[in-house]
Amino acid sequence: MQVDLNADMGEGYGDWTMGDDAALLDIVTSANIACGAHAGDWDVMAATMARAAERGVGIGAHPGFADLQGFGRRRVAMPPESVANLVAWQFGAARGVAATVGADVRHFKLHGALANMASEDADLSRAAYGAARRIDPEVILLVLAGTAQERVAREMGGLWAGEIFADRGYADDATLIARGMPGAMIHDPEVAAARMVRFVRDGAIRAASGRTIPAACDSICLHGDGPEAVAIARAVRAALEAEGVTLAPMPGRYA
Repeated sequence: MQVDLNADMGEGYGDWTMGDDAALLDIVTSANIACGAHAGDWDVMAATMARAAERGVGIGAHPGFADLQGFGRRRVAMPPESVANLVAWQFGAARGVAATVGADVRHFKLHGALANMASEDADLSRAAYGAARRIDPEVILLVLAGTAQERVAREMGGLWAGEIFADRGYADDATLIARGMPGAMIHDPEVAAARMVRFVRDGAIRAASGRTIPAACDSICLHGDGPEAVAIARAVRAALEAEGVTLAPMPGRYA
């Protein structure tokens, strides 16, 4: 059994630092790198991509809403064609910066509120993923497993991978419980690790209600911006390795 460990990173800006990217890059197998809209800038992108490439960590573009103040976690009403242009702008920047450090962008993952909205709205997913695929038909779409994102990726064809979250609670429709609501966040590293072993072993998500939702558990997201981020990442990696799970960058699966 093989699984990928991914983390959001490159989320600093100028002299302001977010998260411990150096520590996470020694744990994860894929990095979702902010593209300058919700977080990050050109220098942070380049440095993070270079460090990821040195460690053999797969690089992904992580576009979100242009909302630095809200860290891309505030919902923004935009027509699908504007969302397509927004993600194309960020994906193009990621590919260009990666080329300057001798790296490639392997995968594409939506961030924050944009990702949550796309997990509920197939038209929004279609707009975002269609733009990414027009730029790179071979990019792996990293989708929130069991949601509209996965349904659209399957419908479009090409490479995709299903993602589950180590530190987030799930609703009965496989979407994430909104931040600030009871059960939204998992703070205990051992609890997070045990959940991920079970999810990967069963090929299913366990919702907060106890409902089991069959899902493609190809990649586990380890958030990089919380105080427990590195501890959770280490606990999840150790628990999976103890179960004999191989950790490697996601290969993607064909629809």
